[in-house]
Amino acid sequence: MKIRLLALALLMVSVPMMGKKRQKQQLFPDGTPVPAWFSDTTKVSPDNLGRRYVITDYGVSTDSTIVQTERIQAVIDRAAKDGGGVVVVPKGVFLSGSLFFRQSVNLLVEEQGVLKGSDRIRDYKVTTTRMEGQTLKYFAALVNADGTDGFTIAGRGTINGNGRSFWEEFWIRRQINRQCTNLEAMRPRLVYISNSRNVTVQDVRLVNSGFWTNHLYKCEYVRYLGCYIYAPTSGVKAPSSDAIDIDVCKNVLVRGCYMSVNDDAVVLKGGKGTWADTDPNNGPNSNIIIENCTYGRVHGCLTLGSESLHDRNVILRNCTFASANRVLWLKMRPDTPQHYEYVTVENVSGTCSSFLVVRPWTQFFKPEKRDDMPLSTCNNITVRNIKVKSKNFFDVGRSDKYRLTDFTFENCVVTDEKVAFDKKLIANCVTKNLKINGDGY
Repeated sequence: MKIRLLALALLMVSVPMMGKKRQKQQLFPDGTPVPAWFSDTTKVSPDNLGRRYVITDYGVSTDSTIVQTERIQAVIDRAAKDGGGVVVVPKGVFLSGSLFFRQSVNLLVEEQGVLKGSDRIRDYKVTTTRMEGQTLKYFAALVNADGTDGFTIAGRGTINGNGRSFWEEFWIRRQINRQCTNLEAMRPRLVYISNSRNVTVQDVRLVNSGFWTNHLYKCEYVRYLGCYIYAPTSGVKAPSSDAIDIDVCKNVLVRGCYMSVNDDAVVLKGGKGTWADTDPNNGPNSNIIIENCTYGRVHGCLTLGSESLHDRNVILRNCTFASANRVLWLKMRPDTPQHYEYVTVENVSGTCSSFLVVRPWTQFFKPEKRDDMPLSTCNNITVRNIKVKSKNFFDVGRSDKYRLTDFTFENCVVTDEKVAFDKKLIANCVTKNLKINGDGY
């Protein structure tokens, strides 16, 4: 009897566990646990953002032809003075120069609402900001938020950079001077968020930026959820219209977004130059996950560099691409000490020109003499569970300025026109079930 009772007790304890699968702890490529924060993809409810400040209720005209920067900024400032809330862009088109959001003031762009950037550079404030791995005086973005905790951009409307005039001027300058830099063309970004935490950008359409589309600097816990990010890649192309630039940030999630721009999609920045690692304004990026995204035409789906120092624990997964020039692009600047490590690309599929590119990047670089210059390194790069059609799957070159080590290619089915795969180019390169044009490697 006692044995039967003991058996029954054990069964009762075990039954609740039956049918339940213990959820496997997600790990970053270096083996550290992925914070639970990354699993919470619940979108912010606009109803929870506080008091609504509909801009047309506060003196902003419905006339889409006049620039109303001061009137819209006054609504933002009033919301901040009142203790916060959400500034609402209703149905209609509202033209503006640079706007600056304050602590506890959020932005909601309602469906059929358009916050449209002025096409005159004079409508964008010159301020100390961050561009191309430098801290300098430059033009503010259309939407700016600095030092905010919990800043949210939401709604199914559109933030339109109205960038065509800026693009046309850029290409004219390049015809006259092939060495004309991006900064010399003087163009505004679309969204710039700096020194902020717990940021969410969701559902909104972010299009036609004059320069970079989204730029994060020194931010933590940032989520881009379900956004549509676009700039023209034909006709009058939108130069340097990167989708999301991540610059000295930690814990960033880009999930369920569509990206098609005339440059790289998700780009890791952090500084450039021979002495960049000694500048406190520069720094590393870590704990970055890009997942469940769809790419149209982009130069690179995930790009590290060209202005980047140390990037660690970066994951690109569960994504598809239709016509990417490159999927994983490791830009190696000969004039900058760089370390890219623990990067994983997994469960991706599509058509691309090149899949993996590791080459020196020498556009506008300025080498200086430094006796203790660190050797740049790419290590622990993993590509697995992919199905790709490419022109050049393995576009990798050696250099005395960097070393490549510990790359893994696992469960890869590749159609490749060039067939240039050569594991001897990488120290400790491991292949497991890598098939290129049906041949095993």
